[in-house]
Amino acid sequence: MFNWKKLGVITGLSLSLVVAGCSSDENQTVSEQMNFEITGLEPGAGQTELNNQVIEEYENLADWEQTTSSTGAMLSALDEAYQKEEPIMITAWSPHYMFAKWDLKYLEDPKGIFGQEQHATTITRLDLKEDMPDAYEILDRIHFEVPEIEAALLKANEEGLEIEEVAQIWVEENQDTVNTWIEGIDPVDGTSIDLISTQWDEVFFTGNVARIVLEQHGYDAKLTPVDPAVLFVSIANGEADASLSPWIPTTHGALYEEYEGRFEDLGANFEGAKIGLAVPTYMEEDSLEDFEPAEED
Repeated sequence: MFNWKKLGVITGLSLSLVVAGCSSDENQTVSEQMNFEITGLEPGAGQTELNNQVIEEYENLADWEQTTSSTGAMLSALDEAYQKEEPIMITAWSPHYMFAKWDLKYLEDPKGIFGQEQHATTITRLDLKEDMPDAYEILDRIHFEVPEIEAALLKANEEGLEIEEVAQIWVEENQDTVNTWIEGIDPVDGTSIDLISTQWDEVFFTGNVARIVLEQHGYDAKLTPVDPAVLFVSIANGEADASLSPWIPTTHGALYEEYEGRFEDLGANFEGAKIGLAVPTYMEEDSLEDFEPAEED
């Protein structure tokens, strides 16, 4: 004979556990739901150290921890939390395709640990304007908005494209913009121009766009990826013609100051470069000060 009384007890217990579990989640603060954790990058990354500094200097983040693994693992954790609309705090920088793929916002940093907003600037060797005035003028006109860079990087990521390929696609799809960069400038016939770039995706993308635009205008343009120190030395010594890569004033500020006067700065080719900690926009918290310290056991 089926024991209905026993079934009722089991069912009641199960429902009680479910309700208790839901109640427990609802009663937890956002900080508790996040296990008082910042989801970080590789242990040796520069931003990892800044995140540790945030934990040390913000009293309301006392006893928080930073989980480190890899950029890919961090983005996977973000995607999982995002799909469930769960709270998460990640290491962020822009331009990056994460801001095109997910709705994210930087947390305000009242203590200024992550520094001020930066821009990518275009620099050339000192005599480029005299030697190649038309190329100089084109480089001076090239400018991007951060969202369009992030959209291009997302396309490269999702479709498995090389940066060079997505740059070519961008030029083809944005010919009206390109036309404003070359308007009134006569084409040339095979003049060589050497561009150099750091190996970060966002500036390798903008550098390749510049290369393609110059090629379309008749230049024999090449783009070579190099380390930041080599980049500044090469431009200063006239061994390369131009670069769209330097992040100013913080990231490459020391190199910029070391070689200042030995290159020409044409100004920003995109503004809004930034690093910090970010959360999904569905979270109400807007500042690093909106969280609470972990309770020690």
